[in-house]
Amino acid sequence: MSLSEKLAATRAASEKRIPPDRAAIMERATEDLRRSGILDRIVKVGAAMPAFELPGYDGRRVSSDELLAGGPMVLSFFRGSW
Repeated sequence: MSLSEKLAATRAASEKRIPPDRAAIMERATEDLRRSGILDRIVKVGAAMPAFELPGYDGRRVSSDELLAGGPMVLSFFRGSW
C-alpha cells in the first residue's frame, strides 16, 4: 500500500470516528493555519533541519546536534487536544 493510500485510509477512518462538530473545529483550525502563512515558513522536504535544543523527559536540555552525532534522528510532531 502506498503512502497516499495509507493516508486516505487514515482520513476515512477519522471521518467515521470523529464527531462532525469536532471535525468542523479541526477543519477551521487547519484552514486558519494555512491562511496565517505558516506554510511559507516551514522547512521544505529535503532541506536540512535547523539545529535546535529542547528539554528532555528529565528536564535536561537535549540538542539536535548531540543526537545527530549518534546517528540518524526522526522527529514526530503531535498536535495537542482540539
